[in-house]
Order: sequence, then structure tokens, then C-alpha cells
Amino acid sequence: MVEIERKFLVLSNDFVNEAFSSKRIVQAYLNSNPERTVRVRIKEDKAFLTIKGEGNSSGTTRLEWETQIAVADAEKLLLICEEGVIDKTRYEVKVGKHVYEVDIFTGANEGLIMAEIELQSEDEAFEKPSWLGAEVTQDKRYYNAYLSKNQFKNW
Repeated sequence: MVEIERKFLVLSNDFVNEAFSSKRIVQAYLNSNPERTVRVRIKEDKAFLTIKGEGNSSGTTRLEWETQIAVADAEKLLLICEEGVIDKTRYEVKVGKHVYEVDIFTGANEGLIMAEIELQSEDEAFEKPSWLGAEVTQDKRYYNAYLSKNQFKNW
């Protein structure tokens, strides 16, 4: 139930050819309070309800609980979510022994491309591909809950 991840900006679309999977994701928030975000997500033909706690001081570690729900239920919940929908395509790219999840945002966040990597510990070593840019793990502007309210196009 603890998630350890780091976030990075992406410099180019070079990762697309390396991806072994891509899926469209639409998500919104029932609660976007950083202390306890509650997210509804539809990922292709599956849906999830996720609760995340506030990150630690480094921003890498936080409590996460997720359960799969029916797509029809998720569609109903999206109707009562806070304003601001995240729409993106997620690519999964294996680099070394890890998988990067690289999101190309569309809609109000178009132009933003971010990569996340989940780790077993905060100090775990990992390969950084040439398309990986600056780390933004500690910058709360790059949290999806923030982006749902403060769209990238308005920065």
C-alpha cells in the first residue's frame, strides 16, 4: 500500500518506438486535497478507484490504495467529480529492470509529457534513458490532481 515513485519531464517522443503498451486514460477527482486524493480512472476497458495520501518530504513515497470497479460505475462517478478531467495516453517502456510509465497529455494539458518510475526503495538505482529530462518529483504542479485544476496550457 506504499507507493515509491519518481517523476520526470520527457525531452522527446523517442520512447514511443520502445513502448510495449499504450492505453488511453481518463481520470478525475472526487477529492483533490493533497492529504487524501480520491481518483476515478478509466483505463481503456477497466476502471479504478484510488485513494492516495500526502507524499513524504522528498515527494517519492506515499500511501496508495486502489481497487478495480465496473466501468459503468466509474462513468457515473465521473459525473460527480470535481471540475477538471485529465486525458492522456500512457506508454509503458522497459528500461533495464524497470518499467517507465510515460504520459502524453491531451486537452488542457496538451504539450506536457511526463514519465514515472516505481521503485522498491527511495534510493534504488535505475537506468535513465536519453529521452528522460529533469526530475519533478517534488514539484506538486506535476501531480495529476493539481493539473486537473491548473492546466498546463495556462502556465
